[in-house]
Amino acid sequence: MFQPNHQLPIHTRALPIQIPTALENEGQNASSLISKDGMQNGALFRPETVIYTSKKLQDDLEMLGKMIKKHEDNMKSLKSQKSSIEESILDIQVSLGKYYSSSVPMMNDEGHAHEESEEETVQNILKHEKSAAGVLCLLKARHGSQASHLLLTKDVLGIVATLGQVDDDNLSRLLSEYLGMETMLAVVCKTYSSVKALETYETDGSIIKTSGLHGLGASLGRPLDGRFIAICLENLQPYFGEFLDNDSQRRLDLLKPRLPNGESPPGFLGFAVNMINIDNANLSCLTANGHGLRETLFYNLFSRLQVYRTRADMLQAHPCISHGAISLDGGMLKTTGLFSLGNREDIEVKFPKGRGTSNLSSHFETERQLKEMTWKKEKVLKDMLSEQALLEHARSSFETKKQEFIKYLAESSSYATQPQTLSPR
Repeated sequence: MFQPNHQLPIHTRALPIQIPTALENEGQNASSLISKDGMQNGALFRPETVIYTSKKLQDDLEMLGKMIKKHEDNMKSLKSQKSSIEESILDIQVSLGKYYSSSVPMMNDEGHAHEESEEETVQNILKHEKSAAGVLCLLKARHGSQASHLLLTKDVLGIVATLGQVDDDNLSRLLSEYLGMETMLAVVCKTYSSVKALETYETDGSIIKTSGLHGLGASLGRPLDGRFIAICLENLQPYFGEFLDNDSQRRLDLLKPRLPNGESPPGFLGFAVNMINIDNANLSCLTANGHGLRETLFYNLFSRLQVYRTRADMLQAHPCISHGAISLDGGMLKTTGLFSLGNREDIEVKFPKGRGTSNLSSHFETERQLKEMTWKKEKVLKDMLSEQALLEHARSSFETKKQEFIKYLAESSSYATQPQTLSPR
């Protein structure tokens, strides 16, 4: 006699499915993990088979997840390498651009040329007889180092035009034109108290002509006439970013311009603030907070002014220019949307020519480095293509396996709810 049949409960636990973000074990062929079980439903959905198959599918998904994670990590690393190499290439291109930008052949007696250029700058300042800059330069010419010990001038660093040098004479003229004569003749002071000492006033606000810089000018036979600019370093908002590594000039590590497509603009030679050379005497910290001339004076004068080889290069780079730009052929963009057109103006008071350090052997070495970095970039790009293909294949395999797992769980659950009969003993 047959016993009544009872429905056998088959419990299938829904296993959590997560789509990983990356991979491991690239040597495994992901597609081979996809199960092709041909068992009949009766055998496929036995309790012990359900547990085994579910575990197998889950293990396959986990392995594919690790593969995805591995390839995503590889892509992230390659992208970082590519970005670093591109930065190096841009630095080298800027260096080569400076080499090619020089409009004056390198001289053997660079030191002598430097001294002549400084003397020319001072002589041009002295032509402005009734200016504050002319009075201070005349004082220094007559009394030398003793002038800096006077109470009036002990915290006066000098005139803007005398506090920096530029390697290229053409660039010097352009930067001087960009700043304008009034700024080039500005008096630079360390502290606010030294600015106040330059000029004193009567109770009605009129200037006392016998004291301060006015009194000094009168005593030298050069009475001041008109306004002049005094710059106080300790009151300037300094640059708070990083500096270039291993750079004795403490140039600013500014973010280089990028076109909307991510590429560096052609013809970009660098930032004006970093093209000013500062004498060793002025490289040490100057303000009470430890800020030097570059990150105070020249950063406020030039900000992120970009320098390009040609006007065409500058105009092409217009989308990534935010603080103005100049080109070596006379182009000038003061700020975004403000173009300076017409013939260039020849400012007689310009920065003196610095002691150039470029030479032919270092130039050839720089070109070799550029070729090497370009080769490295091409290799990384090939590796990225290969890695991207592996990543897409792994993601596709994971999605296929996930759908198989979901389908299997649905079918096993459906089978478990159907009435089952036991075979007679």
